[in-house]
Amino acid sequence: MDFGVSKLQPVLRALNSRSYRLFFTGQAISLIGTWMTQIATIWLVYHLTNSALWLGVVGFSSQIPSFILAPFGGILVDRWNRHRILLTTQILSMIQSLALAVLAITGIIHIWHLVVLSIFQGFITAFDSPARQAFVTEMVERQEDLGNAIALNSSIFNGARLVGPAIGGLVIASLGAGICFLIDGLSYIAVIAGLLAMRLKPREIAVQTTNVWQRLKEGFLYAFGFPPIRAILLLVAVFSFMGMPYTTFVPIFATNILHGGSETLGFLMAASGVGALSG
Repeated sequence: MDFGVSKLQPVLRALNSRSYRLFFTGQAISLIGTWMTQIATIWLVYHLTNSALWLGVVGFSSQIPSFILAPFGGILVDRWNRHRILLTTQILSMIQSLALAVLAITGIIHIWHLVVLSIFQGFITAFDSPARQAFVTEMVERQEDLGNAIALNSSIFNGARLVGPAIGGLVIASLGAGICFLIDGLSYIAVIAGLLAMRLKPREIAVQTTNVWQRLKEGFLYAFGFPPIRAILLLVAVFSFMGMPYTTFVPIFATNILHGGSETLGFLMAASGVGALSG
C-alpha cells in the first residue's frame, strides 16, 4: 500500500532532483524561523516604543535597501556564482538573527539596534531574493519540472507564513522574543547544510561586455515595454503600497483593539498564511 503517495508524485515531481530536494527541505525549516523573526520584530518594536511611527520606521528600514539595490542584485547574480551568493547571504542572515537574539535575551536591545539590523537584512535580501529565484533553474535537473519547483517554492513560503507566526506568538508569550530570534538563527543551519551538500553542474557564466548601468537600462526598457510584465509590476506595486502595510499595524490591533497579547498577534499574522496557502 502506498497510502496515496503515488497520487502526490506529479505534484512533487521537482523533488526528484536531489539538489532541489535539499534546498526545499532546508527552506521549509528556515522560512518558519524567518516568519518567527518577523513577528518577534514587530512585537518587540511596539513593546519598546508603543509607537505606530516606529513600527513604520523599522518596516521602512528593512525594505528600502531591497527597493534600491534589488535591480543591481539581479544584474550581479547573472555575473557571479549563484550558489556562493546564496551561501553568503544565508550565513549573513544567520549572523543577523543571532545578533538580535543576543541583544534581546540579554535585555540590552534598543530601538536603534532593530533599525540598524533591519537595514542590514534589507541589504542581504537585495541579493538573496534574485539569487534564490534564479538558482532554481540550476537545481532542477529536468526543465519540464521547473514550473512545479516554482509552485512548490510558493507553497513552502505560504506554509511557513501560516506556521511561523502561530509558533512565534506562542514562543514570545512563554519564552520571549529573543528565543524566536535564536530559533531563526539556528534554522539557517538547515539551508546552509543543504547548499553545501549539493552537487551541481558548473554553470557557464557569459562574459558581459556591457556595464551595470547599461544592463539596468535594458532591463527597465524590457520590463516596462512588454505589456504583460508591465501590468504585473504595476499590480504588485499597487498591492504592496496599499495592502501589505497592514502588517505594520497588526500589533496595534492585537493589543489595543482586540486586547490580546503576542498569541493574538501570531494568530492574526497566521490567518493571512491560511488565505495565501489555500489560494
